Amino acid sequence: MQILLTNDDGIFAPGLAAIYKELINLGDVMVVAPAESRSGASHSITYKEPLVRNKVDISGQFNGFSVKGSPADCVKLAVMQLCDRPIDLLVAGINNGANAGINVYYSGTVAAAMEAAFLKIPAVAMSLASEENMDFETAAKYCVQILKELLPLESSDVININVPLLSQGQPKGIRVVPQSTEGFHEYYIPQQNEQGQTVFQLAGGPHRHEQNSTDTTSLADGFITVTALAPDMTNHKKTRRLKKIKW
Repeated sequence: MQILLTNDDGIFAPGLAAIYKELINLGDVMVVAPAESRSGASHSITYKEPLVRNKVDISGQFNGFSVKGSPADCVKLAVMQLCDRPIDLLVAGINNGANAGINVYYSGTVAAAMEAAFLKIPAVAMSLASEENMDFETAAKYCVQILKELLPLESSDVININVPLLSQGQPKGIRVVPQSTEGFHEYYIPQQNEQGQTVFQLAGGPHRHEQNSTDTTSLADGFITVTALAPDMTNHKKTRRLKKIKW
């Protein structure tokens, strides 16, 4: 199996190295990732200037290609130019911080998975809830165990896996849950910069309360979450209603 590995924390991110060590037991792994952190880049792409690609040694463990661009850029370039054989699976991660709830829309890691889906390649995004001491090695083992259960995936499948805080002990189990869209308790903190201007720093607390079990609530409860996402953003139910209007 030919696996393409990327992330949005940058090619030297410890989460990428940890999952690489597990993925090589499943097939050939090609690494193409941003040259630096592009967290929160969402599905941005580079089109006004050419992409710079360099082959790099990653901590003396393996080689990969760094790209001066976004995670989505990395997937497009790898599929169209860098990989000389068909890609069977795209893995994005392991991200430093959970990509659940509305963070799915901001995430460069999930965007890389979506880009693969656009190119008819099944994809899995993997993330670990953020804390001071990140145990990416343990998270990688959990993620690959789940990946083995998921395979084979169909063309354009996008699966989002989130591992809870590991400092709180072994995860309570695995929950297949929908994505939350309730969002966070967010706010901006006004500050003064060196030029005397008022600037605003985004800050936030926990997710808003929800009645139903979702990726955010299950993650907070200590479960590994598995969520099937779709690259098609069309509201098909509403579209059918709109078609009945006599325009």
